[in-house]
Amino acid sequence: MSVRWRGAWHWLLPLATGVLFVAVWGAATAVFRFPSYYLPSPLEVAEAAWAERATLVRAAGSTVSGAVIGFLCAAVAGGLLAMFLASSRWLRTAFYPHVLIVQMFPVIILAPLFVLWFGAGLHSVSAITFVIGFFPVVANATQGLISTDRNMVELFRMSGAGFWQEFWLLRVPYALPYYITGLRISASLAMIGAISGELFAGSAAGGTGGLGFMVIIYNSQLRTAEVLATGFTACLCGFLFVGAVQVVGWVLLRKWHESYDQTE
Repeated sequence: MSVRWRGAWHWLLPLATGVLFVAVWGAATAVFRFPSYYLPSPLEVAEAAWAERATLVRAAGSTVSGAVIGFLCAAVAGGLLAMFLASSRWLRTAFYPHVLIVQMFPVIILAPLFVLWFGAGLHSVSAITFVIGFFPVVANATQGLISTDRNMVELFRMSGAGFWQEFWLLRVPYALPYYITGLRISASLAMIGAISGELFAGSAAGGTGGLGFMVIIYNSQLRTAEVLATGFTACLCGFLFVGAVQVVGWVLLRKWHESYDQTE
């Protein structure tokens, strides 16, 4: 199959399955005649999204702001901590379990503390997003830094390369695909983290709250179509978020890494 047709199928197959899902959903609501507050039809959700478009756009802007701040902090801090952990087996043994503790600590417990420390709103939402997206970056980047090809390591050492030359010129480039993978995972969790943060620590100060805040409002009014429209808005933002990370990965890796080889 040519590169052109493979690229076309890459877009057509998800589109076809998405259309099939919407068709089955619409058929189910038509046959079983569910009340709109129980399961609205796709048309009702689309109408709700259009009617609430201004509110949803403002809410999405607030949520994306928290997601971007938390994600960028996780990307930077996660990369730096991975370098720290990869520099010594003893450091990994001493500190990696504590990274796991941060990852496993329930957000529902951290949220009230963040509100106490940072106040309700963007700062707390960003902090929750950071906590949720931090571990994938650390785990993947650390694994990449300690998984460098042993033959290349021995070659560097035979050539008289020092520790930091080996680290920056060999281990860091080798770990870059792992780091990008961690960023993709973190990006896919960023919107989830921001919306979760808004559910626990959001605020409508200064106008419309974020998408998580709007879910609370719509759900309290049994406006299920609007709830689903909010969810699809979050999905769209999430796709754009992950797509941006994919573009960064393509720019950094396309000229030398086999995962971007289009000749097969």
